[in-house]
Amino acid sequence: MQRREWLTAGMGVAGASLLAGQMARAGPAGAAQGRKLPPLRIFDVQTFVTAPAGIRLVVVKVLTNEAGLYGLGCATFTQRARVVETAIDKYLKPFLIGKDPLQVEDIYQSSWVSSYWRNGPVLNNALSGVDMALWDIVGKRAGLPVYQLLGGKCRDGVDTYFHASGKDFATVEKAVRAAMDKGWRHVRAQVTVPGLATYGTGGATGGIEGDPKVPPNRRAQVWEPGPYVRIVPRLFEHLRKQLGDRVELLHDVHERVPPILAMQLARDLEPFRLFFLEDPFSPEDVGYFKHLRKLTSTPIAMGELFNNPNEWLDLIAGRLIDFIRVHLSQIGGLTQARKLAALCEFFGVRSAWHGPGDVSPVGHAVNVHLDLAIPNFGIQEGRIFTQAEQDVFPGCPALRNGYYHASDRPGFGIDIDEKLARKFPISDDPPFDLRWGNVRRRDGTSVRP
Repeated sequence: MQRREWLTAGMGVAGASLLAGQMARAGPAGAAQGRKLPPLRIFDVQTFVTAPAGIRLVVVKVLTNEAGLYGLGCATFTQRARVVETAIDKYLKPFLIGKDPLQVEDIYQSSWVSSYWRNGPVLNNALSGVDMALWDIVGKRAGLPVYQLLGGKCRDGVDTYFHASGKDFATVEKAVRAAMDKGWRHVRAQVTVPGLATYGTGGATGGIEGDPKVPPNRRAQVWEPGPYVRIVPRLFEHLRKQLGDRVELLHDVHERVPPILAMQLARDLEPFRLFFLEDPFSPEDVGYFKHLRKLTSTPIAMGELFNNPNEWLDLIAGRLIDFIRVHLSQIGGLTQARKLAALCEFFGVRSAWHGPGDVSPVGHAVNVHLDLAIPNFGIQEGRIFTQAEQDVFPGCPALRNGYYHASDRPGFGIDIDEKLARKFPISDDPPFDLRWGNVRRRDGTSVRP
């Protein structure tokens, strides 16, 4: 196979045309030299499970038979990290060895059906790690950053939002002001509900959480929806009164309340002009969105827990949500995400990819490259990388004045220090955060976390 054929395969029109121009400028000598190279093949697939910030991360490295050419991808499902690791090492790796890493779409499609059963978070994350790594390889092989392969930049930087929380309204206000002083224009605000285990407020707990007499797998966190849906509108009334409209405000319900209370909350928040209200319903309750749209103009973000395209197709086509919030590695990687972004564009839905600490720096780099290239970008959940994360993953997206900036190096512009990554092993005791399944009502009923 000629060099031009195997280089451009799977790159798409934009990437192929850019590469053709580079080769033409290289002249006959460069082309002749290229024809002597052997066909590019996947030589090995490696998995790194590491926790430089104390959060379990899964990163995939796909190596090729060309010396020094490899790609990185994020496969982080932090609650089931070892299961994803097994899926990659024992099942995907044997399927991929010897294949052409530039055939990104074909590898995605064939890997997706290789297990017969599909669209689950474990297999999707395994596939995502490989998929992102292949895009990284294509970018490096072409000598271009991935955002160029996706059509080039639509903006100079990626606007992000900051997380502000506290035990009371004054503490939250102080945190929002601090974020504004550092350059953020969008801030997610969460407040503790006294006596209850409140999501997103820095570990506020209720019930018997932490009682040394109770085994970790039985330590319950107490949660009640009523006090929560009453206190949140008062928080945003306070913030608007103190801060005016100088900042865009967001809030995450985290699917914790019954649908009827979520609808009431969205209506009660309408006077305070949120940038968006996130996850008012669980994926199992998406049928309520058609009712919610008729009740309020509060913008809605949804999708953090989605795995399957059928979970978002009707919401987007029906114009029932305003922002798509998927975790890119949860849905299959960049190949699937760029198609999702294009679908959203036609229905006026903007992006707001999931981006907390349980997205690896590699995953954040992928988010940023996609954010730069799509016209319907909305906002990016951002975070400040710890020094350990920056050391393990040199080339983390740079955060300046509330904007992420991607590296202009080929591929995603991020690497991994393998030796250092191994110095931050994950903890398997307990094997995951046991609190997720132990949020309960006062009567002991299990609720969504």
